Amino acid sequence: MKRSEINHYIKEAAAFFDANHFYLPPWAKWTPAEWQTKGTECSEIRNNALGWDITDFGKGDFLKEGLTLVTMRNGNLKLDKKPYCEKIMLVRDGQITPTHFHWTKMEDIINRGGGTLCIKLWKANAEEQPTNDDVSIQVDGVTRKFKAGETLRLQPGESISFTPYIYHTFWSENGWSLIGEVSTVNDDANDNRFLEELPRYPAIMEDEAPAFLLCNEYNKLF
Repeated sequence: MKRSEINHYIKEAAAFFDANHFYLPPWAKWTPAEWQTKGTECSEIRNNALGWDITDFGKGDFLKEGLTLVTMRNGNLKLDKKPYCEKIMLVRDGQITPTHFHWTKMEDIINRGGGTLCIKLWKANAEEQPTNDDVSIQVDGVTRKFKAGETLRLQPGESISFTPYIYHTFWSENGWSLIGEVSTVNDDANDNRFLEELPRYPAIMEDEAPAFLLCNEYNKLF
């Protein structure tokens, strides 16, 4: 991805969050110059990868396959005792997040407003391949059963609880969706199993200066 694209999509997402009355922590608007003035008091933000996350999953077509996230709180299994994570996401209309599961993370995905969040899900077998088995899963605390690859549509206010080894892919219909995630500790560097072999973070072409830092860039730039 070009840095100019990342800058644009962050500004676009920040405006979308504001318009939907979801307010980010103050540090989400710090510039790289402001980050240079911050010391060890901000170690949790850096160590636990809080902040902006714009990815095209290495596909090179962000609007077709990509995702915009902000991790607002997260634990670190090596450094602290915080056992939870919270994210907010912008899922654009028709924009797909590739099929994946997590080996250890449990997560609730919540439609907090906007469009309809569409999700397909499959069970993974011992060889980490999707199966044709039915999937039994909690939707707003109610156990529901879905056929492999069936599409579940979450309206604003509805949510789903993913346990490990449940493959899922999602996108939005009828407009952009404001999507929350509440989970156990998140480790994006080590806990994503994509059905395709994909990078979690994009390669970046530095065609202009960064307006904001991404969650995996604090130690790269400073």
